[in-house]
Amino acid sequence: MRYTCCIRMLNSLLRWLVNSPWSHWINKYEWVFPAIQSVHFIGFTVSIGTIAMVDLRLLGFGMRRQTPAELAADLDRWTLLGIAMMLVTGFLMFSTDAVTYHNNPSFQLKMTCLMVALVFHFTLHRRAVRPGAGAAGAKLAAATSLLLWTTVLAAGRMIAFV
Repeated sequence: MRYTCCIRMLNSLLRWLVNSPWSHWINKYEWVFPAIQSVHFIGFTVSIGTIAMVDLRLLGFGMRRQTPAELAADLDRWTLLGIAMMLVTGFLMFSTDAVTYHNNPSFQLKMTCLMVALVFHFTLHRRAVRPGAGAAGAKLAAATSLLLWTTVLAAGRMIAFV
């Protein structure tokens, strides 16, 4: 009984999003969705690019003039800006066809991996970047981070094909 109630509430929320004023505005003009999608891709590029730079440094590739902690500190604002751009524009794109996206297995995988990647980034990954973190743990965190973000990108790309 509770499960059915939750499903009905979720479906009502999804339909409300599709009928929201911003969703109608995005769908009204042919150029708005691609413009938002472009900003979404830029946000992904900035956030995942900066995270990958730190991950590659943790793995011992490049940027040897800086410690991983220094590199992460230098890139932190860019990472946060990219994440903010990605989340805001992602929500706007989702709202244009929320019911369809919600039922798409690739979208579900992307959202699951995105949540895991964000939690991982702001917890374990940050610990691995700190000075004095063990090399083996840091390398494992970097590899895990790269795998999670790659999966987010791949699943996002597959949304259109499922």
